[in-house]
Amino acid sequence: MSPIRIEIAREPASEGLPLPSYATPGAAGLDLCAAIPEGEEVVLEPGCRALVTTGLCIAVPLGYEAQIRGRSGLAIKHGIGLVNAPGTVDSDYRGVVQVILINWGDSPFTIRRGDRIAQMVICPVASAILIESEELSGTERGEGGFGSTGVRKPTTS
Repeated sequence: MSPIRIEIAREPASEGLPLPSYATPGAAGLDLCAAIPEGEEVVLEPGCRALVTTGLCIAVPLGYEAQIRGRSGLAIKHGIGLVNAPGTVDSDYRGVVQVILINWGDSPFTIRRGDRIAQMVICPVASAILIESEELSGTERGEGGFGSTGVRKPTTS
């Protein structure tokens, strides 16, 4: 699969920060950095959330979205995640990419300029045509939801 081209523009807040990049050749997500003003910090108290800017605008091509996802290291080490994970940057949005972080941990977490706060995954999306119907086609599962398939696979004897 060949890479797609995405235009990116900096707001003044992101000057001097690295552009999003893949940490390793096999990484799915581009790391996003906090564009907090130099010398300032955001202290995220337990149970609180904050909107943190990347200072970047992107032009996602039609037929794609940019999914903003949490970073697993921040989640396991500090309890930091995204409120609306994954967040979506639509192909027609041209504003600044911002990240809604939440502290699910039990200690305050400090975010400083240049900290890697999230990752961005570029994904294809399909447009749907909804067709109203009196009755839906059946499946083995049917209307079962919220745990209806159980926690463990049934054992065969």
